[in-house]
Amino acid sequence: MNELEAFYEALFFIAEKPLSSAEVAELGGVPLMQAEAALDALRTELEEGGRGLRLQRNGDAWQLATAPDLGARLATYAAREEARLTPAALEALAVIAYRQPCTRGDVERVRGVDSDYVIRSLLHRRLVAEVGRRDTPGRPAIFATTFTFLERFGLTSLEDLPPLSSSAAAVAARTAIEAHGR
Repeated sequence: MNELEAFYEALFFIAEKPLSSAEVAELGGVPLMQAEAALDALRTELEEGGRGLRLQRNGDAWQLATAPDLGARLATYAAREEARLTPAALEALAVIAYRQPCTRGDVERVRGVDSDYVIRSLLHRRLVAEVGRRDTPGRPAIFATTFTFLERFGLTSLEDLPPLSSSAAAVAARTAIEAHGR
């Protein structure tokens, strides 16, 4: 591991949020391409070295996370640290995970009930984040899942989400048609 990779490993260890490639390059004092090469090398070293940490990339954001294969062994600690999610919170989280980015109204159309409290709970737990505003009347907030969501559910990316059942896919299609047909 070279000095830049070691710096990035320490940087991600103390970072309180995911960092963009541009931020990492600036903080390392190197060009963007050199920073991304160092990040890729660090990610490979962590994955192939049998270490307990992984460097995850989601779009242009990078974050240090625990290795997914250690999830079962870390579950006891995580259960002590975070209260379990209610069925309503899991339902809303599933809607956001599969339909992201989406608004509270999108979640409510699928669930059929007010979702303000559960979305605030998910925001507080950092499982979802506001990622923008929809350009419609009222400018509703748009939500998406976070690295914390991926880490907590042992996923390395959203592509690792299990496929929707045929009945769930039918509900999702029907609500999408209703939302756009209005």
